[in-house]
Amino acid sequence: MSDMRSATYPRLHHRALLEQVLLALLLGFTAFFSITLVLVLGFQVLYLGRIYPGVSVAGVDVGGLSPDDAATRITREVHYPQTGRILLQGRDQSWMVSPSNVGLFLDPENSARQAFAVGRQDGLFQRLSDQYNTWYYGQTLPPTFLFDQRMAYSYLAGLAEQINQPVVETSITIEGTDVLVHPGQSGYRLDIPATLVTLSTQMQTLQDGVVSLSIVENQPAIVDVSEQAELARRILSQPLTLRMPDGQPDQQGPWSFSPEDLATMLTFERINQDDGSARYQVAIRTQTLRSYLANLAENTETAPENARFIFNDDTRQLDLLEPAVIGRSLDIEQSITAIQEKMVQGDHEIPLEFTFTPPPVTDEFTAEQLGITGLLHAETSYFYGSSADRIQNITIAAASFHGLLVAPGETFSMAKALGDISLDNGYAEALIILGGQTIQGVGGGVCQVSTTLFRTAFFSGFPIVERNAHAYRVSYYEKVAGNRVDAQLAGLDAAVFVPLVDFKFTNDTPYWLLMETYVNPSNSSITWKFYSSSDGRQVEWQSSGVQNIVEAPEPEYKEDPELASGEVRQVDWAADGADVTIDRTVLRDGAVYLKDTFQTHYQPWQAVYE
Repeated sequence: MSDMRSATYPRLHHRALLEQVLLALLLGFTAFFSITLVLVLGFQVLYLGRIYPGVSVAGVDVGGLSPDDAATRITREVHYPQTGRILLQGRDQSWMVSPSNVGLFLDPENSARQAFAVGRQDGLFQRLSDQYNTWYYGQTLPPTFLFDQRMAYSYLAGLAEQINQPVVETSITIEGTDVLVHPGQSGYRLDIPATLVTLSTQMQTLQDGVVSLSIVENQPAIVDVSEQAELARRILSQPLTLRMPDGQPDQQGPWSFSPEDLATMLTFERINQDDGSARYQVAIRTQTLRSYLANLAENTETAPENARFIFNDDTRQLDLLEPAVIGRSLDIEQSITAIQEKMVQGDHEIPLEFTFTPPPVTDEFTAEQLGITGLLHAETSYFYGSSADRIQNITIAAASFHGLLVAPGETFSMAKALGDISLDNGYAEALIILGGQTIQGVGGGVCQVSTTLFRTAFFSGFPIVERNAHAYRVSYYEKVAGNRVDAQLAGLDAAVFVPLVDFKFTNDTPYWLLMETYVNPSNSSITWKFYSSSDGRQVEWQSSGVQNIVEAPEPEYKEDPELASGEVRQVDWAADGADVTIDRTVLRDGAVYLKDTFQTHYQPWQAVYE
């Protein structure tokens, strides 16, 4: 038993000793934790509302200061915005500026708040760790600045006014006939946004420094103009001549521009290239050239005209009377293109460009092709007692229609075919009816021709589109062979007064109609012939005769101081007024094809003596 007791005692002794050690350690740790907690709490209480020790802003110690006091110290000791120096450089120029001049301002309050926030962020242990590291190692914060970019932009915009320089392109001008070349120069532009970035980066260092301004250089798009200048000199070395194409029957022109005139028309057009460059192209001002050619077009235009024929009654073929006229019109745009292209190629004589239009009937057409097989109808009127001037006008007017063709379906206008009735075209002055009286006028007697045409169309059975009677009964239009008067012809006259009064009829057949006119002065007659192919139509007509006759007024006598004493001259002739109605029926294959009525009212006309 004694052995057992002796073995148990040491084990109890060691346990008690261990318990004493553990208790001592626990009491020591508790004491250390309590002391540490007291120290930490005391530290927190000590720096409550103050910046923790070790914190500085831009080298200014603000530890232990309240944010307000720290802001005051920072304001007092940080002078970079006012005292800093930044040298702006660009294109051999420089400008010294302080940061405050370009919008950099210290924000002491925010700087102090940033310092106060050190050790007061994140979790408890992170805050305690930050507070210890700051106290032990120290922590320097950059100051907070306010950067007013609008102020910086405004300052740089002022510099831009001194730096910016527009591009000057190389150019060519003409003085007189001299071609002058003016060299260009590069343009420069301050890139304000890029410069703002560089300036902001430099100021963030809080150090003086040099900032290179971002200046963009723009080269002239056109550098070398020597080739175009030489071309302009060649163009102005001699006159420019425009001419008709070869083979024209009239060969109008040529039309020339002297070097002096040409110099005022030249221009140097800018042509932009795909690579961003550009070049000049010598040209004549298009609008100037177009206006000139537009005036030229009126004088060079020729309307297409059918060939003229006469029907050979023996061979029953067509004999060419006058060759066809090929229509010609100036192609203004194509001419402009040709002139511009050939001019730069060194040509000084350039043919104009025309559009040529052949008429429907050219010289080689045959009677068979036109459907002309023989005489359709002929009509003759007589002009006994006409003056030589009246016969001259009848002859000239009738010749306008000799050999003329009327197309199938065409409405023929006599006034259009006659054209201008003037002294220049060979007409003489003879008696005409105008303004309620008979007077001397150019073309008197043309109505003898229109009356003959009316009767030919009337008795051929063609539709009459427009017919105007004379104001009073004219004896010429009621005469027949032998100088006799046939009252049955009253109402079968037609007046024409170009361009106001016209006579028109329509060729409503599928065949061409050929007209021939023959004037026989010795027989005082004019004959109008229609050649074509008959479609079987026949004409029946009936006249009411002269009705509702109104006697002419008493003669009027006028004094003419130019006449000799006792001399009397008749200048107008009396005619009774009357009404005439003519009905026409056109039959075709025994059936009525066309019916129309021509009503004529003749005014009573007074004889006038001077």
